[in-house]
Amino acid sequence: MSQQPLTIALSKGRILDDTLPLFEEAGIVPAEDIKKSRKLIFDTNHDHIKLVVIRATDVPTYVQYGAADIGVAGKDVLMEADSTGLYEPLDLNIATCRLMTAALKGAPEPTGRIKVASKFVGVTKRYFAEQGKQADIIKLYGGMELAPIMGLADLIVDIVDTGNTLRANGLEERDLIAPISSRLVVGKAAMKMKHRQIQPIIDKLAQAVDRRR
Repeated sequence: MSQQPLTIALSKGRILDDTLPLFEEAGIVPAEDIKKSRKLIFDTNHDHIKLVVIRATDVPTYVQYGAADIGVAGKDVLMEADSTGLYEPLDLNIATCRLMTAALKGAPEPTGRIKVASKFVGVTKRYFAEQGKQADIIKLYGGMELAPIMGLADLIVDIVDTGNTLRANGLEERDLIAPISSRLVVGKAAMKMKHRQIQPIIDKLAQAVDRRR
């Protein structure tokens, strides 16, 4: 019986470096070196499986709308995206970091209405609403550490790995919003239509993740 075509969307950057070995352990290998190519779509050692390499923030959209059947994206991206059309069957336990609030070192806890800079606007709004704090969210696309230094914001919400960048800019971690790692996501429609093909991939990836623990 011929296999239906499957498209897997992978996130560019650091996540990709951690994802490819995991997929290799699960028996899915790109036909050429992704990191040396400028292409975005890649054949694999399976005739029916293709990989697309896109911006991490676009992965949930491609999977939700059925352009890709399966995807790999960070939990931070999934928390920010509308994930109603997605299943999240597996924590791949790669590209681990933390979503934190941070402020200038030694700065007093801000009171009253606070200003918070982040690229994670949705997550930040929800977090401060749950804390019962009134917050004006300022969307920035990078260089978050500058916002408190320049007086643009009281706090920032950002991804923290080692914390070195914060410290180098005179900031300190405050509250943990969520631990972050990369997750496997599957479109709900794809799971229904191609369950027989997708489930073995999930199972093999789960075994690969377990072997690494």
